[in-house]
Amino acid sequence: MSNAPNDLTEDFPGRADRIHQLKTSNNRFSRLYDEYNDLNRTIHRIETRVEPQSEEAEEELKRRRLQIKDEIMAMLDNENA
Repeated sequence: MSNAPNDLTEDFPGRADRIHQLKTSNNRFSRLYDEYNDLNRTIHRIETRVEPQSEEAEEELKRRRLQIKDEIMAMLDNENA
């Protein structure tokens, strides 16, 4: 458990310019980026017990966050995205 939600620029060091470029030019990436950040904040609230949830609900949110992160990573790696 961390003190603050992760930021994609921390998760992908050196990729801030690419993240910004895709956020402004790729609607799919922008939606994924926003969903990732929303999930991150929700998971942080659950982990800090501000907004407790069942373990099953928390794990499902974490699985979805990982799916999004994997898709974001693929888009960052794809120069044609």
